[in-house]
Amino acid sequence: MKGRPLLSFTICWLCGSGIASALTGWTLIWGLIGALACLPLLLRFMDVRGWSVLFLLAAFIGGAAHWEWNDVSNHSSLPETMHIAAHELDGWSAEIQGELVSDVRIDGDRADFKIQMSSILATSDSSADADLTASSAFKIDEQLMVQVRLLEEEEQQVAAGWKRGDLITLNGSFVLPGEARNFGGFDYRSYLRTLHIHWLFKVKGASSVTAVAPEGLGQYNILRWTDWTRHKLGSAVEQLFPEPHAGYMKGLIIGMATDIDPGTYGQFSQLGLTHILAISGTHVAVYVASLLLILSWLRLTRETALTIVLILVPAYVLLSGGSPSVIRAGIMSMIGLYMARRGLARDGLQMISAAALLMMWWDPYFLLSVSFQLSFLVTAGLMIYMPLINRLFSGWPKSLAATASVTVTAQLISFPVTILYFNQFSLLSFVANFLLVSLISAIVLPLGTVAMLLSFIWVPLAKPLAWIAMQLNQLTFVSVEWMNSLPGFVLIWETPPLLWIAAYYAVLYALLYLLHRGNGEQQETAFVEEETAPLVRGQPSVSMANMGIRSSMSTVVQDQGKNRVDGKETSLTTLGASIAWPEYTSAFTTRGAGYYAHERMSKAQQWLCGLLAISFIAGLWWAYQTPQPAGTGIVQFVDIGQGDSTLITTPEGKHILVDGGGTVSFGNNEQSWKTRRDPYEVGAKVVVPLLKKRGIHQLDTVIVTHADQDHAGGLQAVLEQIPVKRFIFNGTTSGKENFDKLLDTAMERKIPLYAIQQGMSYKADKETSLHFIAPDLAHMDVNESGNLPVSEHQNHDSVVFLLEMAGASMLFTGDMDAAAEQDLLYMIQDGSLAAQFEQNVADIGVTEGVVQRILTRPLQVDSKDASASVSIDVLKVAHHGSKTSSTEAWLQYWSAKTAVISAGVNNTYGHPNPGVMERLEATGSDIYRTDQMGEVQMRVKDGKIDVRYKLFGVE
Repeated sequence: MKGRPLLSFTICWLCGSGIASALTGWTLIWGLIGALACLPLLLRFMDVRGWSVLFLLAAFIGGAAHWEWNDVSNHSSLPETMHIAAHELDGWSAEIQGELVSDVRIDGDRADFKIQMSSILATSDSSADADLTASSAFKIDEQLMVQVRLLEEEEQQVAAGWKRGDLITLNGSFVLPGEARNFGGFDYRSYLRTLHIHWLFKVKGASSVTAVAPEGLGQYNILRWTDWTRHKLGSAVEQLFPEPHAGYMKGLIIGMATDIDPGTYGQFSQLGLTHILAISGTHVAVYVASLLLILSWLRLTRETALTIVLILVPAYVLLSGGSPSVIRAGIMSMIGLYMARRGLARDGLQMISAAALLMMWWDPYFLLSVSFQLSFLVTAGLMIYMPLINRLFSGWPKSLAATASVTVTAQLISFPVTILYFNQFSLLSFVANFLLVSLISAIVLPLGTVAMLLSFIWVPLAKPLAWIAMQLNQLTFVSVEWMNSLPGFVLIWETPPLLWIAAYYAVLYALLYLLHRGNGEQQETAFVEEETAPLVRGQPSVSMANMGIRSSMSTVVQDQGKNRVDGKETSLTTLGASIAWPEYTSAFTTRGAGYYAHERMSKAQQWLCGLLAISFIAGLWWAYQTPQPAGTGIVQFVDIGQGDSTLITTPEGKHILVDGGGTVSFGNNEQSWKTRRDPYEVGAKVVVPLLKKRGIHQLDTVIVTHADQDHAGGLQAVLEQIPVKRFIFNGTTSGKENFDKLLDTAMERKIPLYAIQQGMSYKADKETSLHFIAPDLAHMDVNESGNLPVSEHQNHDSVVFLLEMAGASMLFTGDMDAAAEQDLLYMIQDGSLAAQFEQNVADIGVTEGVVQRILTRPLQVDSKDASASVSIDVLKVAHHGSKTSSTEAWLQYWSAKTAVISAGVNNTYGHPNPGVMERLEATGSDIYRTDQMGEVQMRVKDGKIDVRYKLFGVE
């Protein structure tokens, strides 16, 4: 507190804001009371007393109050202004006017942008009442996210002409943003709320948009110029680099990350390298240091050079897109430049505290930004943890040890946040960052930047530099692809609790601190200018020193325009490096990596280190394990829109995925312009993220009921990203490219394929068995060429199985049709289905490497009472509740206590069919629908089933 008051104040402010963001209502009140009761005890332990305690308590309360004040006022005024309930306003047509306040992003047949709405008019086809329709315009001040559906290819050029600051008129309809429909799924509505946006406005056709350039100066003129400049710079990059280099270099140089090839982005993401694909704090540091170097070559005085760079930093922040990490680095650089200009001592932790406090005061929702969290945690972590990690690399060459120290520290600090939001971590991430980040930041980034600038003078002059950059890019791409191809290095982690993350940082610090100290610490030599010092001069508190967060004081004086530190003159280049990279200085200075000598620890310290190391490893192991209630099976009917996907977790922790949904495309080659850069695919966007978030390290079995796209399409992403032990299907192919690719992927990854037929069973564990009662495809087999038979009736040939788990029974029916239902009923009546399970199935000579068959125990069926109805616990209704399935005889025979229907919201097929709903209600089944309830989860234990669903509460 004495050494760094701003740091202490900011930490308390952030803690107050964090509690206010996580809790609501009475839980917030009790949470604040509990925190306020514990905080004085913690501060006393840290030797903080007197008025300082009240000062920090005020910071804690202020952070919570500031968050609550902003959060309460963050709501839509549209329903109140229009005198319409929010659910009635959803889908309401209107003409609106406003100002375009963002750049326009065009992707295929869609253009997205934000507007600041100023007025709204009801249209003639509005569903509102007559009085409202006839009323005059409503004045309103609210931001909207606009989505324009482009109807013709020429409209892309029209949309490209819309610019930030334009006065715009649109005809369309209001739409509520989608909320999370699966437990732990992405909540688009909540995300937009952090941007102070509560409604989408959907427009059909560019003809429904009228944009007029503003007259005179407006508040968005600077940003309009920034957009124009970014577009010009992007065009220059495209002129020098072909794809995929163009998108990659645009993201690297000017922060246009949306143009990066999705495949390239995915490869970098898996290795934890996405921080170099867009403008980040590192880019700001390179920019500041480079400018100071250039100005030193021009022989400008220090004061002049520092002032010029101080003025130019905000311009670079705007030009780079203004992400939270860039804003953070920009603020810190400006503070550092100002203090260097004044000859004042600089302290990195104080500077980052000032940046955090300013950003949180401007917009408290920065706290929920992944970019904000990673940027501040990694930067502060480098300042706090890296001096402790440096000793681990003593004896290494200085530059190599410094790079290793920075990389290890950044990886250790970012690891918890990485698994919190992305649920995966590559063991090769350290190697990739160690080898590639320096190459990209120190060589490719400067080469690309210089080439881009030279292209405005003479393109042929820039081509050689661009060619060198492309060769290095190709080396990077090949290296990244090769590392990603190595199996077993990507670990999937369930989302960890916040308490575990806090414990991780605390135990890690304690362990590193002990390793750092040993029996003692080498005496420090004279300080150099790169070291940081508190903004408030004074001795650090005892608690700070005891914890190792000590403040090294450097005396900085001005002497005829030169900075002198402890009597030693420093160059402008060295000064620039310390300003740009305050978090890295402990690694690259005389107290950096390799400075400390190895020393023996006492026995007590050795025991404590061992205990902390064991605790650290045990904590990692605990977080990696997927929790599973003993003896409980879980069936999760995932809401993937119009399609099917069900995750079954057995009582012994085996995971079975039944179908993976899929996005159905109706496009053709003539409309290729409509294709988006990264098309929405439900497997990659919904199924795989949910599997990772729930800690599914591998799938023991994947079952695809049939080859239709809405059941099998999403499994392509599953097989590519999740390890799978076996793949079960109906033994046929649809003859379509997508399904053939899926089977090829399974064989390439050496996943055993099992062609299921009627009469087979699969025992997943002691309490779980799957009995397959369809399809009956004995007449279809692999032909002489070794190819699978093609079935044009995939719905009829769906895999149908009875799941018996933990004393409960569930029937999964795929998309089976009425004819298939009738066939099964006949087979039950004449006893032939029972015979299928009783007879021995011989090897049918399937071509090795194409299909394998599996048969475990026979299903016990009482043939004497085959015609009698049975009662099962759950029926997965066939074909999304279509009228082509679920006949009265079928439903009456099974007499399911519960029925589950998977269908998309407002789907164009009219699923579920009203007639099917009536027949289900007549059987007395409790009905759960994903289109109304979102994801449906069932916990099964000792024959009892507990049900909960995502929307409308818990049953």
